[in-house]
Amino acid sequence: MNPSVKFIVVTLSMIAIAFFFNPWTPLIFWMGVLLFQVFLSRLNWKVWALFMLPFTIGAFGYLWTTLVFGIETGGRIIWSFAGLDITAEQLETALSLSFRVLAFSTLSLMFAFTTDPVKFIMSLMQQLKLSPKLAYGVMVGYQFLPVMKDEFTQIQQAQRLRGAVEEKNALKRLLDMRRVLMPMLAGAVRKAERSAFAMEARGFTGEARTDYYQPIRIGRIDFWMSALFALLLIVSCLGGIWLS
Repeated sequence: MNPSVKFIVVTLSMIAIAFFFNPWTPLIFWMGVLLFQVFLSRLNWKVWALFMLPFTIGAFGYLWTTLVFGIETGGRIIWSFAGLDITAEQLETALSLSFRVLAFSTLSLMFAFTTDPVKFIMSLMQQLKLSPKLAYGVMVGYQFLPVMKDEFTQIQQAQRLRGAVEEKNALKRLLDMRRVLMPMLAGAVRKAERSAFAMEARGFTGEARTDYYQPIRIGRIDFWMSALFALLLIVSCLGGIWLS
């Protein structure tokens, strides 16, 4: 999909789901997004599961804390354990929060794992008219990240070759990080200055362009996928209302 279209679809889906407080709507939507990822995308499921683990733990935390520490609203008690009474309303609220976390996190990871960051920035400039100054600044900063990672490793290894001893105490090791961070900061400033000079030498003025070397277009697949997400959203909302 076109990254801008995908971004708009994902954002509108999250906003729409946020207005439904029953547990069925986010559950149906979450299961639908999972099916989309299984049949319509190519993901590394081991990496996906690793990134999804913190959100799953957070969803369970919402479920547990809402059941244990939620405000007593009365109603039909469906389960009692160790003096703790759980009502149907408390369980519905807890499940709603948990499934909402899972739905939002799954949708966000789907966007992150199936979107090229460079194409996303280019699409924001071409389709959503994002300022080139901001867009290219973000893109250059993003491309600096792997360089900074390699430089961090190189500075650490250079200091070990010069006889720097790694402290076992965690606090002292944290304070000693300034010996690595200061050279990294100086190197980052020099790289940013060179990048700015290079962009200016190539005629970059920050003004909007009329043509691009790599145009990002909206195609037929974007309309089909948008319609498919809209259908899933409608089914989730109506199904949640009917099951509630």
